[in-house]
Amino acid sequence: MPEIRPIHAFSDNFIWLLSRAGSKQTAVVDPGDAEPVLQTLQAEGLELGAILITHKHSDHIGGIERLLQRYPGTPVFGPAGEPIDQLSQRLREGDTVELPALEVSYQVLEVPGHTEGHIAYYDAADDGTLFCGDTLFSVGCGRVFSGSFEQLHDSLMRIATLPGSTRCYCAHEYTLDNIGFAKWVEPDSTALAERERQCHALLAAGDNTVPMRLANELACNPFLRLHDAGVLAAIERHAGRAMRDSRDSFHSLRTWKDREYD
Repeated sequence: MPEIRPIHAFSDNFIWLLSRAGSKQTAVVDPGDAEPVLQTLQAEGLELGAILITHKHSDHIGGIERLLQRYPGTPVFGPAGEPIDQLSQRLREGDTVELPALEVSYQVLEVPGHTEGHIAYYDAADDGTLFCGDTLFSVGCGRVFSGSFEQLHDSLMRIATLPGSTRCYCAHEYTLDNIGFAKWVEPDSTALAERERQCHALLAAGDNTVPMRLANELACNPFLRLHDAGVLAAIERHAGRAMRDSRDSFHSLRTWKDREYD
């Protein structure tokens, strides 16, 4: 698999840079800002070979135009179901993105909800790699903007079926903030307390809390734990009623965070 590392942008965005030893060709995922990408490529003598986009928001696509000015003809892969003018390859469920210079290919998963056409890129090799944009965050998930609560619930439940070893590369450093809300839901969780300790240590060392293993999300992320008895009880206590089903639980949990925490 290629080496994957973050390029930091704005206050908390990750632009993921894919490279391989012995090759100057690279790819970037969700370049909301061109400047840090260009600086990195120039400093390391690398060339841009592909751009992968998960969804339409400006902090994920804002750097495309300038990157194409510097690297004309670079293929830009992204969701067919969203209005992104710069795309050269419009992707749908089941499509495959081949990056020969990096010796990797990604399966396209449609994971709407945050936006109406959000996609993710998945490679099952080497324990699994998932570029999930703003659908799944470390110990959280994205807000519902132009998609629906039902869509986002279904997308998260789909991600939850991937192997627990999967490394999930989301697009923001939100982990500690998300842990704060997760502790409202599961205040006595030892897994969550340990995750918080680990994340503080990583950040204190100048590292990032992302990527995260899916197995850790299944242990700590309330939005993936809707069927856990303790999580369900917390949602029902807050809502003051019984939940009809998992979608209802997700809607109530996401709304709780939207209105009272974020």
